[in-house]
Parts: sequence; structure tokens; C-alpha cells
Amino acid sequence: MRSHWKRWALGAVAGLAAIFVGGPFIYIHFIEGKAPAPLSLASLPTTTIVSAAPAATSATVDGTWKVANGSEAGYRIKETLFGQSNTAVGRTTAVTGSITISGATVPSGSFTVDMTQVSSDRSQRDEQFQGRIMDTASHPTATFALTRPIALGSMPADGIQVTETAFGNLTLHGVTKPVSFQVAARRQGNAIQVSGSIAITFADWNISNPSGGPATTADNGILEFALSFSHV
Repeated sequence: MRSHWKRWALGAVAGLAAIFVGGPFIYIHFIEGKAPAPLSLASLPTTTIVSAAPAATSATVDGTWKVANGSEAGYRIKETLFGQSNTAVGRTTAVTGSITISGATVPSGSFTVDMTQVSSDRSQRDEQFQGRIMDTASHPTATFALTRPIALGSMPADGIQVTETAFGNLTLHGVTKPVSFQVAARRQGNAIQVSGSIAITFADWNISNPSGGPATTADNGILEFALSFSHV
């Protein structure tokens, strides 16, 4: 009788272990699926490019370019749920802003993200993001503005990607700090497309660590964006 009880107890423990370990594994890897790929130039629509397209001239690119449809921005952060690794991603298309081009230089530029519109694939995560973590009722937007011109040397031909370093001020959660990061850009038909990512340590912007309930995160994450600009 005692042996039978021990076998029952061991089976119950094994069953609970399977639920608490196997359950999250199945949900994350088979039901929820993989996180979306990072935002990049590949995230933006393309047009047919003639292989021998000439370099742009100042007459075709000089002036103001505004953020257009298809632009997107959001966050990417590693989280652990019941011992299983996962990538949490939230995004929005509610992005506005503009850049100015003069010759082969971008002397100014800025964009604003409506943080109240950022959403992920889980409503519980979004509630935490909008409330405890980002307090979007008090800080509804995040902004970035260049503080140094970006010099391209020469305007690249249509469809050719270039990579430069952007320097500017990032305002997030009501805190403004200087940042620098790599930005990829290309002229694609009648659009200029730009993508990049900014590493964020939450404490630097007085952001509460997103950990909560069964999910734990690191003290940092990534802001990512893929923007398409149209000539004004």
C-alpha cells in the first residue's frame, strides 16, 4: 500500500513538473510562435529598381521628407517565462516626423512615436506596458531628434544601401538623453527609407523593470524602427 502511494506521489510530482515546464514550452514555441524579425529596411515595401539607375542629384532629393505610410517602430526585449526564453515584441505604425536633405547631408531630422498605440501579441503584456512600465497616460510619446548632421559624402544610387552613425537626443518616459546608433538608409524609387535600433537600459530613463508575475526580463531592451519618407 505504501509503495503504491509513493508511486502515486511521484507520478503527481512528475505530472505537475510537466505542466509547469512543458506547458510554457509548448505555448511559447508551438502556440505563440516565433517573435517577428527585427525591423529593418527589409521590413519596408520595395519598388522595381533599374540596375543602372543613376545617382540622385540635389534637384531630386533636396528639401523636406515626411514620414509616410508603412513606417513602424517598437520595442524588443528578452523575457523568461517559467524558465523558457522568449522575445517580447511590441510595435505601432503611429509614427510622425521628417528629415531635411541638403546635397549629400542630412542636417536635421526627428520623429515621434505614439506610445499609447504600441501593442504586442499579449493583452496582459500591453496592460503592463501602458501602465506600470511606461505610464503612457503621463508620457504618451517618445521622440528622437538629430543633434549632428549626417554626412553621406555623396548621394547613393537608387536602391543602394548606406550605413552611417546618427547622433541625437532621445526622449523616453519623460527623460531626454543623448544617444548614438547605426542607421541604414536607401533611396527606393520616390521614397527614402531608414532603419535602426537603439539599445536602452531601463534605469537610465527611469523605467520600471518590466519583470512581473511569471515573466522576468533583463534590465535592458531594444527600440527599433523602419521608416519610409516621402518628399514634401
